[in-house]
Amino acid sequence: VTGVVGRAELLSSIFLLAAFLAYTKSTGRDHSIVWAPIALTVILVAAATLCKEQGITVVGICCVHEVFLAQGFSLPMLLDTLRQVLQGKDGFPYALLQTLLKFDNPAAVSVIPTRQLTFNYLLPLNAWLLLNPSELCCDWTMGTIPLVESVLDLRNLATLLFYTFLGLLAYYSLRYSHSSSKTVIMALSFIVLPFIPASNLFFPVGFVVAERVLYVPSMGFCVLVAHGFKIISHKGYLKKISWLVIGLLLATHAVKTFKRNWDWESEYTLFTSALKVNKNNAKLWNNVGHALENQNNYDTALRYFLQATRVQPDDIGAHMNVGRTYKNLNKSREAEDAYLVAKSLMPQVIPGKKYATRVAPNHLNVYINLANLIRANESRLEEADQLYRQAISMRPDFKQAYISRGELLLKMNKLSEARDAYLRALELDRTNADLWYNLAIVNIEMKDPSEALKNFNHALELNPRHKLALFNSALLMQESGEPKFWPEANRRFLIYVEEEPEDANGYFNLGMLAMDANENVAAERWMKRAIGLQAGFRSALFNLALLYSQSKREIDALPALDELLRHHPEHIKGLILKGDILMNHKKDTNGAKACFERILSVDPTNVQGKHNLCVVYFEERDLPRAERCLEETLALAPNEEYVKRHLSIVRKRLGGVGVDQSESLDSSQSDKRTSGKSTKEISDIEEKRAAALKRLEEIERILSGD
Repeated sequence: VTGVVGRAELLSSIFLLAAFLAYTKSTGRDHSIVWAPIALTVILVAAATLCKEQGITVVGICCVHEVFLAQGFSLPMLLDTLRQVLQGKDGFPYALLQTLLKFDNPAAVSVIPTRQLTFNYLLPLNAWLLLNPSELCCDWTMGTIPLVESVLDLRNLATLLFYTFLGLLAYYSLRYSHSSSKTVIMALSFIVLPFIPASNLFFPVGFVVAERVLYVPSMGFCVLVAHGFKIISHKGYLKKISWLVIGLLLATHAVKTFKRNWDWESEYTLFTSALKVNKNNAKLWNNVGHALENQNNYDTALRYFLQATRVQPDDIGAHMNVGRTYKNLNKSREAEDAYLVAKSLMPQVIPGKKYATRVAPNHLNVYINLANLIRANESRLEEADQLYRQAISMRPDFKQAYISRGELLLKMNKLSEARDAYLRALELDRTNADLWYNLAIVNIEMKDPSEALKNFNHALELNPRHKLALFNSALLMQESGEPKFWPEANRRFLIYVEEEPEDANGYFNLGMLAMDANENVAAERWMKRAIGLQAGFRSALFNLALLYSQSKREIDALPALDELLRHHPEHIKGLILKGDILMNHKKDTNGAKACFERILSVDPTNVQGKHNLCVVYFEERDLPRAERCLEETLALAPNEEYVKRHLSIVRKRLGGVGVDQSESLDSSQSDKRTSGKSTKEISDIEEKRAAALKRLEEIERILSGD
């Protein structure tokens, strides 16, 4: 026995035995009451019950000990004790079980006499598991044990034989008063009383047979075996045979236990071993499929899920498993068909009726899964929304349906409805950080950054290391342009890169914050870190080059720009910046000219690229061509003052050259001064443009998701 339930069963059994042993010390030699063992018994009974509810049955075992061993009472008192226990059965937690599904315990929802015949047949079946624990199975639900639907079923003979043998044992223990009968009484109390709550006889439980509930009854069974061996071994002619038989029994059971341990090595080995015993339980086929699915072995898992649907065609969960596996195999059409079969098995929707107690909650996921599948098709968004609403109508407190519907409505740009869906989900669960995060995303789409930031903060209060909330809230603070938010944004980005150290975007945004704060050394470090993680990171490479340019390190910017243009040869802002550096700092007019011509080959209407090419013509002293170029630029941007001014300078130069050669030299000198002045003006414009370029690049990165 393993797992949480198995451990609880073992703990309960230990406390149950300890409680019984303590109670046996509560009667003094003169039949007086010793209170210390009784107080200890009460504590141990409470511990046994807290571990597993059937621990309370030790009270009945103690009652049997008190009546027949301590007080020496007889049959009438036994009948009265049993009557009191049965009258108090409603106190057991089992009486408060939820409505059962037919897949868990088919007999529980069967008609008379099938229900009674099947439940009584389970008694000899459990006894057989004690007598011959050969074919063990981890799950006995669903179709493991066929229903006993008729009194003519031969399995009823096993029921009669069981009751006959149990009656003989009870008669023997009550008829005689010697020590042997008292041993049998206590053995029967250990077998019967702890088993009653799980027997299905007085109230149905959520399983047909469960080997774990036989742990305490097996103690009583072992007492019977040991007692029988003691009697037989004292008979001279049977002594050797009895020792041989008991030795063989212990050896075979030890080997079986050792072999069984290997079945519990993993989920896969456990459920495959169960399939060797029982192939009519769809849950076992599903569980093997789940084990394979966890190993990403979807093809093999699909075969098991399909077999589950063949064994139990009306099992909604099996069809959902098939659909999910087809989806994982990227077979959307087959996945949809499987989900539609599962959906067809759901009860029909009755407006205004709540289905929370009628349908297994996990079965409602068929609507969510089907809607999530079909909403990938833009033309079927309304159909997906209808499925979400149907799930909500069947269970108004279905939180996941509101969350998924909110995501869909956001995709459909129905922002108010998406917000309402998330608000309704928050009414059901205000401690869900993901819900607050999703609501913040809706606020951003609704152009309400202040409310978005509040909801991001709610998410981070609930989960201070919520990665998406950290990143997006910090980005929102950064984009606000308000310096008062920068320290907190920086702190959140730092936490984010701790959580996601391989995400280049976190380091890039730290670099952008540092640039905003004029912390150039830190900005350079973060940008290089981002580029190291993501080769060809467009935004990081450009902003690193821009950082060098603004820091008067234009030559250092060239390697970054070369790397940028190697990965993104049509990056216009990168070409502009490289052309400016080549022309103004390297005096490489040919290189600059190639950059600007490349820009115009990509975008012939680019004003800045066109203007800078005109400046190259001017530097090459090709004034007529510079004039034509500036005229064309002015036609593209008639309101740009700097284009008009530069065209005027070129025309004056052309006019001065045409008058007098000697004045031309003078004009040349004056042109140099004018040129110097105009260069300063251009430099001022370029500096402003560089700042604008940085912001434009950041916005472009956010929009493109780079």
